[in-house]
Amino acid sequence: MKKQELPKTDSISELARFWDKHDITDFEDLLEEVTEFVFIQGQNIHIHLDQNELECIEKLAHQKGLKKYDLIRQWIIEKLNAA
Repeated sequence: MKKQELPKTDSISELARFWDKHDITDFEDLLEEVTEFVFIQGQNIHIHLDQNELECIEKLAHQKGLKKYDLIRQWIIEKLNAA
């Protein structure tokens, strides 16, 4: 019987499907201990926007096919890179 390999993907849904059908003990020889953080989560901030400002952002985000939070983050990163 051919030994299965661990999936090579960052897709959470693909990994979830894989581990729903497999047991980690079948792959013990492939595992290694990790001593540093693998997932580093950023921090959230809250800002106050007037209703009109929020509506403008939502409209622009929709036009660009983005979520409003992604558009705001994109703007912040652009400004930081230009600084």
